Amino acid sequence: MRYAIVGFGKIGQALAHAFARKNIAVTVASHRPPEALAPQAQAIGPTVLAGSLAEAVAADIIFLAVPFGEHPKIAAALPDWSGKTIVDAMNTYGVPPEALDGLPSSAFVARAFAGAALVKGFNHLIAATLATDPVVPGGHRVVFLSSDDADAIAPVAALSKQLGFAPVALGKLAEGGATVHARDRTWGPLIFQDMFKKDQ
Repeated sequence: MRYAIVGFGKIGQALAHAFARKNIAVTVASHRPPEALAPQAQAIGPTVLAGSLAEAVAADIIFLAVPFGEHPKIAAALPDWSGKTIVDAMNTYGVPPEALDGLPSSAFVARAFAGAALVKGFNHLIAATLATDPVVPGGHRVVFLSSDDADAIAPVAALSKQLGFAPVALGKLAEGGATVHARDRTWGPLIFQDMFKKDQ
């Protein structure tokens, strides 16, 4: 299984730290060329590999960590996203609901990535928290996952566990998933909530 993070700002770098802690290889890419990302990627860890967008979208599971308005540019990188899983770690600050055709933001994003399975996740934690070790005495930091694809959550949940998080499935995007969406001036009740699951 190959992993990538598209977007190398605060959230993208926080996710890269999570992979580096567990020595899991991940390609990171942004609008900047790989050589511009390489020093920061190498500083995070040897398993964090700076690459081009074309290299990143060749992965099986791809984290979207770009500003919301940039996701159509990423979607244009492939004509068909079948067989790939997109993890939407974006939030839609300042985007009015009518601009999303009345859809949950991730359902709107899913339309751009034809054929892909889309999972909403890793968006509810601020970057500084996401960058820290999710394994704490007696438990693990929670990440919330939601999807309209019944089979999509399982591989992302498995990866989350590998990274040290405790995944919690919230169901479909318009149901439990809506509790972690930040859009316009409407904030889901779980957004920015730093929760832990105790070890059993």
